[in-house]
Amino acid sequence: MNIVAIIPARKGSKSVRNKNIAIYKNRPLIYHSIKTALDIELIDRIIVSTNSEKYRKIAKSYGAEAPFLRPEYISKNTSLDRDFLKHAYNFLKLKEDYKTDLFILLRPTTPNRKKNVLINGIKFFLKNIHKADSMRSLSLFNQPAEKFFYKQGMFLKGYFDKTLKGEYHSLPRQKFNKTYLPNGYIDILKPNYFLNKKKRLFGKKILAYITEETTDIDTKNDFLK
Repeated sequence: MNIVAIIPARKGSKSVRNKNIAIYKNRPLIYHSIKTALDIELIDRIIVSTNSEKYRKIAKSYGAEAPFLRPEYISKNTSLDRDFLKHAYNFLKLKEDYKTDLFILLRPTTPNRKKNVLINGIKFFLKNIHKADSMRSLSLFNQPAEKFFYKQGMFLKGYFDKTLKGEYHSLPRQKFNKTYLPNGYIDILKPNYFLNKKKRLFGKKILAYITEETTDIDTKNDFLK
């Protein structure tokens, strides 16, 4: 089984200029994901998908592969994960005759991963590989989804107004199921789902891998954490 860690690092971030190579803990942000992946023997290859020659050189200097530049039309802020994953899979298959069995998606914006958490996550998925289509890492959120509102004009609307009766959002949180948020720690995908015509990314049976909360780099202030 060929297991490829893929690190998406496009240029053109709107929140922080050159975010993926901005300095975090004395190193470019992308370094931290590369370094952690290099320490994991279960991972066969570490590939950075970028549309920047500068990013590409930095990635290679830290030990990752960057065998291609991602096309600009799939490197926009509205581009989907499916786009760069499909591009990477096809490049490796067509140019190198290399078949990727699993992609380990490691986003640079989650730099504080622990090696043992990643290893346990990969092993957990491999143990359940015939039951699951994919895996996502999640952290427990402090409120259930039923407590959430959206704003419509000047007023609040509950997300479950059409299915739940009364002021359900005022009930104790213990009345509802716990809510989990994807945290970018580690996602594992089987290529056959995002390569097929249905355009699914994770499939229907998404294995839940619960981790502690972790830093998500999105603004300039996050670089100070």
